[in-house]
Amino acid sequence: MRAKDKIIVALDVPGLAAGEELVRRLLPYVGMFKVGLELYTAAGPAAVHMIKEHGGKVFADLKLHDIPNTVAGAARALVRLGVDMLNVHAAGGRKMLCAAAAAVREEAAALGRPAPLLIAVTVLTSLDGDALRNEVGIEREVEDQVVRWARLTQEAGLDGVVASPREIQAIRRACGPDFLIVTPGVRPAGADPGDQSRIMTPQDALRQGASYLVIGRPITAAPDPAAAARAIGEEMEGALGNNV
Repeated sequence: MRAKDKIIVALDVPGLAAGEELVRRLLPYVGMFKVGLELYTAAGPAAVHMIKEHGGKVFADLKLHDIPNTVAGAARALVRLGVDMLNVHAAGGRKMLCAAAAAVREEAAALGRPAPLLIAVTVLTSLDGDALRNEVGIEREVEDQVVRWARLTQEAGLDGVVASPREIQAIRRACGPDFLIVTPGVRPAGADPGDQSRIMTPQDALRQGASYLVIGRPITAAPDPAAAARAIGEEMEGALGNNV
């Protein structure tokens, strides 16, 4: 896999027009576009359709977290939309995770298409150990909680997890080399960390064993987003040992 195919750009923008402008500019330099709560709430399924019409891949980052039947229904709807990756939240528990996995497989089979990748969110990258303990009420260390949820996710039959780069090696030890790790909290050296607490550079995240990197503002807020994406891809190629 080329470095560009490992880049997922976060389209955290307020509307469809802004998202489409970024898709047009970035499509040659990235592998997938993340449609999160902001854009999906503003534009709905049209955001997914727009990206697919331009030939892009879609990660529906909606962090589904509800009773099993509701999550299964939402997952089926996202499969019908044609997304390439979607996520749920591991905190929903084993029954919810299993229901989502079954729904995705069944709906894709009924449509005669490959199932999208299904991953689970672990501990949000905006949380550090103090916040996890004192605000959320989980007494484990961040890494221990991430690994606990990663193992649960793997046991439920999902493809991987979303986790910060700081937990990549621990997840690899617990879940093996083929388990997907989608990593937000990625910032090029010298970039503003924003609201992320557990961060790492793209090159270091790849060396740790990340499968995909979610990158938002360092690309989308750059004066030239296409140039920023290309530069990050070139740096990542070095970490992968590939030629651009």
